[in-house]
Amino acid sequence: MRSASDADILERAQQEKRLVLTYDKDFGELAFRFGLPSDSGVILLRLSGNDAEQDNRRAIEVFEARMDWVGNFSVVTGDRVRMRSLSGAGRRS
Repeated sequence: MRSASDADILERAQQEKRLVLTYDKDFGELAFRFGLPSDSGVILLRLSGNDAEQDNRRAIEVFEARMDWVGNFSVVTGDRVRMRSLSGAGRRS
């Protein structure tokens, strides 16, 4: 969905109960503003970008190590994963 708006991507994630995997920081704010339901989630990759192979290994490593992505806004960096629950997020007006 490269050409779709951020709002359209979040709407589709809601409809299809999917995770959004992104490098776009705007999705965090939007997920809370739109009230992304707890059966969806957003994973923001904040990796170095200096070594694509290393970044890919890190992403795969953390995806395989956890099963609690749904219902959270998650930020994956080179050395940690931070998660914030989407429950109680604001609802779309």
